[in-house]
Amino acid sequence: MKIIDLINQSKKTAFSFELLPPLKGNSIDKVYNGIDPLLQFEPTYINITTHHSEFVQRTLDTGEVVKQNIRKRPGTVSIASVIQHKYNIPTVPHVICAGFSKSDTEYALVDLQLLGITDLLVLQGDKGKLEPNYIPEGEGHNYAIELQKQINQFNEGAFIDGSTMADKPVTPFSYGVAGYPEKHADAISMDMDIYYLKEKVKAGADYIVTQMFFDNQKYFDFVSRCRAEGITVPIIPGIKPVVLMNQLTVLPKIFGSSIPEPFANELAKCKTDEAANEVGTAWCIEQCKELIAQQVPSLHFYTFMATDSVAKVANAVY
Repeated sequence: MKIIDLINQSKKTAFSFELLPPLKGNSIDKVYNGIDPLLQFEPTYINITTHHSEFVQRTLDTGEVVKQNIRKRPGTVSIASVIQHKYNIPTVPHVICAGFSKSDTEYALVDLQLLGITDLLVLQGDKGKLEPNYIPEGEGHNYAIELQKQINQFNEGAFIDGSTMADKPVTPFSYGVAGYPEKHADAISMDMDIYYLKEKVKAGADYIVTQMFFDNQKYFDFVSRCRAEGITVPIIPGIKPVVLMNQLTVLPKIFGSSIPEPFANELAKCKTDEAANEVGTAWCIEQCKELIAQQVPSLHFYTFMATDSVAKVANAVY
């Protein structure tokens, strides 16, 4: 059953969360430790992020500065398979443009089909740290909608070299895409951002998962604007509990997610990360209660460094 069907058939606000693959060389136990505390809340699905290779600067003994290609978090496809088969919970790997060629993507789709993983989240992905702007990988894709078209062609049995499969996939890929209540960083305007979001839905996206936000009104306004433009698919709020003092400034800078003044004021009073965690969890609980009261289809939690807090929030609202 597709993720969209699971969400639509849920008798309550669905619960899902997102995990990062562990840093290379670490044990799969780190993944299990991020999942086990949240099983009691019956997750509808689990997202697995994808991280591309990127260049970093290294200074040699000679003093020469060179660029080195590294990949810190490999294994999204294999981890998605392990989770789905160990826990019998649908997994949704991220498929991204950044750092991947069309051929890389095709091989990932082939592997995912073999493993029976057919739900995806399709994203452009983040630019490299040394890139002033997003740069596609070789003949890779610029935008998520281009990646959607490759996936759609794969569903029709077509490879990128023009050859065709003996049979179309038994279970075609289905997918969601990202939405930005406070505008994508590269978008000229919110109107333009929503225009392209509508194009992604027209291209086949079943649902939208939003970037994290801390002001529910931003989400409600975003949904209203999307509906006014004819976007009818479910729009799932992305939620993150604040757990560290420095996230007051780090999260807005990295994700463009503004911190409401009352919340910012309370965080600014915190002298320890433990205190910030308590304030962040309390704020997140109130956020989620209001969202559930407004009958959002699902809550999707970003758990990086926040699994315990997500468990506290979920225990308070589910």
